[in-house]
Amino acid sequence: MKFRCERDVLVDALATAGRAVSSRGALPVLSGIRAELQGDELLLSGTDLELSISVTVTVAGSGDGVAVIPSRLFNDIVRALEPGAVEVEIVDDTAQVSAGRSQFSLRLIPADDFPRVAEPTGDALAVDAKTLAQALRQVVPAASSDDSRPILTGVLVAAEAGGLRLVATDSYRLAVRDLVGASVLAEGQSVLLPSRALAELTRLLSSADSVDLRLGEREASFEAGRSRLTTRLIEGEFPNDRNLIPRNHPNRLTVSREVLLDAVRRVRLLARESTPVRLAHKADSLELLAITQDVGQAHESVDASFDGTELTVAFNPEYLIAGLEAVTADEVVLESLDARNPAVLRGVGNEDFFYLLMPVRVS
Repeated sequence: MKFRCERDVLVDALATAGRAVSSRGALPVLSGIRAELQGDELLLSGTDLELSISVTVTVAGSGDGVAVIPSRLFNDIVRALEPGAVEVEIVDDTAQVSAGRSQFSLRLIPADDFPRVAEPTGDALAVDAKTLAQALRQVVPAASSDDSRPILTGVLVAAEAGGLRLVATDSYRLAVRDLVGASVLAEGQSVLLPSRALAELTRLLSSADSVDLRLGEREASFEAGRSRLTTRLIEGEFPNDRNLIPRNHPNRLTVSREVLLDAVRRVRLLARESTPVRLAHKADSLELLAITQDVGQAHESVDASFDGTELTVAFNPEYLIAGLEAVTADEVVLESLDARNPAVLRGVGNEDFFYLLMPVRVS
């Protein structure tokens, strides 16, 4: 087994497949990249058993074969080589890597130990890559990173009338995005996808026009261009997001997204040690205030339109910024019931996404 490939092409492929490689060291074979050569097609695959990513690149190949090469070291070596062609030859239990005057020899990992990745066999749904990438950027950050609550580390994909609904929450905030016209599930059906896998998928979609989505009973796969990502589904019952959304919002604030985002970023500088940012809703303005004892305080006023009863609501500034960054409209609407119940952030004229945010109680 022998192949030649341009360094930059190989570096990109190794980096992509390597993002699924296990770093925990539970099984030595999971620290490797599986390289399978068939003719002039090289398939590179990495997995940690939960997430698998494979990339196909065209090379100058000679002799079909399979080898598992230590991922991090292989990647570091290829990246360090001078630009140009890189030649890799598998001889017995070693991979010989050469370019120019540089030569390296790496011990292989037994290929028979590399796990087989189960692939869903259902029908493929073609989804616009840019639309899906935008939806994932809006929803995935709201998922929890706490592995002690695995259900909340997932993104719910549920069948809705006319399309799919993506939902994520960490119990402090909730993001919902509707994909109209996308239908890969039966009515009432839903699956829970790991947010980590969807974050990696967002990277794969950056250079693709379309992605083929397949959902199985235990796995989901996404194929974009010459890359494929497969992930196990999370088992369990996701919280009913409809019960979390207030039905009545008597207070409605409308403000420029960029103006509010910049103001929160500035005021946040004095919101230390979990200090919230207070938003005082007034008839024709919005007052932002952050006070940290023994440090100082920040205050800023921005133009806004408010319909309702004047009130002050406090939010975690990081979560508020994340919500504002996720909205794509020029203006946003912040709808609230009072200072204790969840507020809903939406884009003006954009009904396919909203962000629910729990306020922080302050004295």
